[in-house]
Amino acid sequence: MSSHVSLSWHDKIAVITIDHAPVNAINYAIRAGLIQVLHDATKAPNLRGVVIFAAGKTFMAGSDIREFDAPPRAPLLAEVTATIEAMVVPVVAAIHGTALGGGFEIALGCHYRVASFDAKIGLPEINLGLIPGAGGTQRLPRLIGLERALEWILSGRHVSAPEAREVGAIEEIAEGHLLDTAISAALRIASTGSIRRTSLLALASNNLVAIFDAQRKAMAKKSRGFEAPLAAIDAIEAALKPFDEGMRIESEISNRLKASDQSRALRHLFFGEREVGRIPDIPQDTRLRHLDTIGVIGAGTMGRGIVVACLNAGFQVRWVDRTDELLVRGADAVQQIYQRHIEKKRLSESSVAERLARLSTSAQLESLATVDLVIEAAFEDMKVKQGLFRQLDGVCKPGVILASNTSTLDVNDIAAVTTRPADVLGMHFFSPAHVMRLLEVVRGARTAPYAVATAMSFGKRIGKIAVLSGVCFGFIGNRMFEGYIRESQMLLLEGATPSQVDQALTDFGMAMGPCAVIDLAGVDVSFFTRQGNRANLPNDPRYCAIGDKLHHLGRFGQKTGAGFYQYAEGKAADDRAVHEMICAEAARLGVKQRMITDDEIVARCIYPLIDEGLRILDEGIALRSVDVDVVWVAGYGFPRYRGGPLFHADLLGLRNVINGMERFAKELGNDFGYWTPSPLLATLTAQGKLIKDWKPS
Repeated sequence: MSSHVSLSWHDKIAVITIDHAPVNAINYAIRAGLIQVLHDATKAPNLRGVVIFAAGKTFMAGSDIREFDAPPRAPLLAEVTATIEAMVVPVVAAIHGTALGGGFEIALGCHYRVASFDAKIGLPEINLGLIPGAGGTQRLPRLIGLERALEWILSGRHVSAPEAREVGAIEEIAEGHLLDTAISAALRIASTGSIRRTSLLALASNNLVAIFDAQRKAMAKKSRGFEAPLAAIDAIEAALKPFDEGMRIESEISNRLKASDQSRALRHLFFGEREVGRIPDIPQDTRLRHLDTIGVIGAGTMGRGIVVACLNAGFQVRWVDRTDELLVRGADAVQQIYQRHIEKKRLSESSVAERLARLSTSAQLESLATVDLVIEAAFEDMKVKQGLFRQLDGVCKPGVILASNTSTLDVNDIAAVTTRPADVLGMHFFSPAHVMRLLEVVRGARTAPYAVATAMSFGKRIGKIAVLSGVCFGFIGNRMFEGYIRESQMLLLEGATPSQVDQALTDFGMAMGPCAVIDLAGVDVSFFTRQGNRANLPNDPRYCAIGDKLHHLGRFGQKTGAGFYQYAEGKAADDRAVHEMICAEAARLGVKQRMITDDEIVARCIYPLIDEGLRILDEGIALRSVDVDVVWVAGYGFPRYRGGPLFHADLLGLRNVINGMERFAKELGNDFGYWTPSPLLATLTAQGKLIKDWKPS
């Protein structure tokens, strides 16, 4: 018997307890243990029923994902759920905490489900590029109906016990002790002699063709590029067939998806988003600074988003800018953000009022004297930021953490103007800051471990994925963005159009194309960023020549109604004036225009991402390759189902990447080293190794 599965007896009811901390993840030992204990229980005389229970804070929160890369090992979970359902005595699931994925599939195999009031259930496999593979797509539609099962499985959402009870996914919410309630239910069902097996329930729904057609169309648009949603619809549709045939189809689809590159990529990110919070040289028990009140400097777009993120997380916020007028405009914008939440019924008026009551504003920097953390979100200019940090050094109490929201500037130079460089670091938010999940925490040369640990913890508290970066121009994300944008604009000079470049990359899976991104962020913002780093950029007259020209023409993007595109009522359209300007610039620079394929566009833009990501890794700016991947997926719209630039490079094959770069060097020239592979790319390729297996020496 497995040490994680035990059997005890309560009034002729066999209680099977799963105890596999921390979340009772289902692995081989749990599956084999359940089969064995069920077999042992059937041997007992006068057995009247079985209750499946879990120790600790939760029922079974899903299967152990770490097993997915290994060959399947019997008994599989589908065999466990079939064994449970075939029992001749009633089997009751006693659910507390969460019953997710395989845990809920086990509950579906039971004849009756009892849950605590605060329990949650669900089948979130879709988020890993998978479908439920142990009967979830076959039993759930029979239990709650096709349309509702489609919504639950395709969304992967966690469903509350009251909602589940209302629609029949569970039969009872325990008003008293959960285990006692489940035992009573087993005895009650045994006394009636009536066992309800989900696989035998009739499945009926009207207008079936229309239901599945509508879902396929919706998922093709909503989950563009993802394989699992359409596959899940196919599996759920198979529930219309006899149960055994539906299970066979579900198994085939599940096995295919589990072996797919997309699921591997999504599992890579699942673990990566948890791994990025671990800093090898900072002990996990490092004492954190207490954070109660956050000071925010700057009432512009970024400052507003940071304020909302902090208020949403329960912090007191003191907001500072140069004038009361700027603060009033900022506060009005925050109120509008919350008003939209009220209108969409995401928040109540009382909860918004509670948040806003924790916000105070001041045009005096001295009002930040007692805050615990300051986040500066002023104009991206070194002199401005250094001036503010000199003042903060004299104003703020000892021990306060001073963070700059710089997106490119040297955090060491900012820290150098203070007497407390150990307390200074970067916190690079992404706009809109209350929506975007990524936070780059930038560690300076003298930043103390407690400051880093506190910033990473703060990021988690405000709902961000915090990734640690070292100091360099642009940190991880924006440094890589430089080569991506460079090539997108080179392609324009060589004959591609903005819409062709953007379409090729959105077809690849990017959330937006590079031209649309620059128009959204601001052509002027991009220009001034280049100006700030001009000394380190190649002396190439073609380099971002189109972006520079747009800036000189006053076409700053969406904010002015014209950038790479012309904007009318918020919609982008190709602009003949831009086409003519690009042709003129190409002629001036001696660039011969030609037909360019979408494949070339993708390779030309993605290869520099990969190469620069490896340079960042080799220099120690990023701790791990998955940190680079998480930054680009969470902050820059890289397709999640491709796993990030470096995971994608492993799938492409590093030899293919180098061959492509060498081909571009030959065809396009390499006077400025654009197509010279990084030392790490060359080394890994020569050694036949994968990026994901690389460890710093």
